[in-house]
Amino acid sequence: MASYLVDLASRQAFGNVDRVSVHMVDISSFSFPLVKAHGYPPKVWLTVDKNPSILPLVKASTPLIKHVFFEQTTKLDNMSAKSLLVAALSTLALAIPFEGHVEERQTCAQQWSQCGGATWSGATCCISGSSCVAQNEHYSQCLPSTSTTGATTTSQTTTSATRTTTTTTGGTGTTTTRATTITSAASSSTAIASGNPFSGVSMWANSYYASQVSAYAVPTLGAKAAAVAQVPSFMWLDTFSKIALMKSTLADIRTANAKGANNAGIFVIYDLPDRDCAATASNGEYSIANGGIANYKAYIDAIVTVLKDYSDVRVILVVEPDSLANLVTNLNVAKCSNAKAAYLECTNYAIKALNLANVSMYLDAGHAGWLGWPANLAPAATLYAQVYKDAGAPASLRGLATNVANYNAWQIPGACPSYTQGNTNCDESSYVNNLGPLLKAGGWDAHFITDTGRSGHQPTGQSEWGDWCNAKGTGFGIRPSANTGNTLLDAFVWVKPGGECDGTSNTSAVRYDYHCGLASALQPAPEAGSWFQAYFEQLYSNANPAFA
Repeated sequence: MASYLVDLASRQAFGNVDRVSVHMVDISSFSFPLVKAHGYPPKVWLTVDKNPSILPLVKASTPLIKHVFFEQTTKLDNMSAKSLLVAALSTLALAIPFEGHVEERQTCAQQWSQCGGATWSGATCCISGSSCVAQNEHYSQCLPSTSTTGATTTSQTTTSATRTTTTTTGGTGTTTTRATTITSAASSSTAIASGNPFSGVSMWANSYYASQVSAYAVPTLGAKAAAVAQVPSFMWLDTFSKIALMKSTLADIRTANAKGANNAGIFVIYDLPDRDCAATASNGEYSIANGGIANYKAYIDAIVTVLKDYSDVRVILVVEPDSLANLVTNLNVAKCSNAKAAYLECTNYAIKALNLANVSMYLDAGHAGWLGWPANLAPAATLYAQVYKDAGAPASLRGLATNVANYNAWQIPGACPSYTQGNTNCDESSYVNNLGPLLKAGGWDAHFITDTGRSGHQPTGQSEWGDWCNAKGTGFGIRPSANTGNTLLDAFVWVKPGGECDGTSNTSAVRYDYHCGLASALQPAPEAGSWFQAYFEQLYSNANPAFA
């Protein structure tokens, strides 16, 4: 085996790297002879063609190199890594004709998968067509390479994709699959939202969640699990970068609607500064102390721009889960009391800016085990009615969303579970029926939607009603539908995508919350927002109604 130490001519192009060791291995002793370059994170491997005509050259340690494979690129992009290799080879004191071509060979994360974060130890690159985009310091994700970040998104692309829509006029829904072509040209028509925005329309089952189910759940559970991907769940815009996904989703919907469908996009606005003030598992990208209010307004403005570009598509929004509910019960928490003014200012800005003809909004209102206690109902009604009036009673603000990312049944069959601790409002129907009249008396004739995505198995494995993180004993619940049987309730919906984690059980993680380490929480659990396969399997096996 011959070994050579190579000085690079242009070390400035490669950071602090100034030498690469190249080892040439005789193919007579290995089935797949390699030349390996050491010294920088890209693990560069050279394969040598096993061609009888060049064996004499190989045995003389002068192999004819045909292919170069880059196994993984971390700090360097691919072009820099390739340049690094060429520079190293060009300085070898060997008469080697480099007649081959350069290819990538990466064990990289699939689209939508995690690719980075403070405690992440998996793949840090993405498959072709995707880029690793930091959502926050704890979580990076492989997003389509056409995604953009920043205050504006101006790129216009055309791609092909397959999407699924679910009609919401029945309890279990019907599904159809359509091949679509994304176009980003604006339409001259405007979709007008009035009355129940779910009535007579189909909620859109987005490809973001479908790709997660396909990549992680189907290989383990089989083709039946693919049915879950056909159930529409809300897309969470929990970072600025996700706005690009909203745009591509609305483009898909526009194309499908142009062919005769009547689909509505469903999204969650979730990027308040000092988000998740009473917990730590879902802390966001903006802080009040570091320009968070201005950043949030820019985030809302960017969403408004997209919605105006797609004014012909009806859009339904859930606005800021947990935020206003924390102002009802958790002002004893310093972070919440400090955030109160910012929460109110940002919420007011959002619902006024998003008051568009094609938009319907629902403010998050906690759940029965939070604001449904008799002592909390009146203060909650007062706060929400005031927010509504302070924003000028926007026509697009339809009402409130309950049970988002929680586990309560719409109606408990029989006695209330022991963990509800005697609260007579132990299910979401009781909560809605008691809160609605109080809101109306306060000047807001609000309607509701309820998240039933994880409420199918009752009772759950919660020890306390406040055990919110990755609760054991849960299952997929009532399918999204506008057929609710209650005039206050516009629809059953799946706001929380089943299988996405509530928070990590790793006690050393920056965003660790003790609720995620309780005995009633499924463990081990990854970071919030990451795919949690074991939890998906639990939801699937306990689904009610079951997936056939």
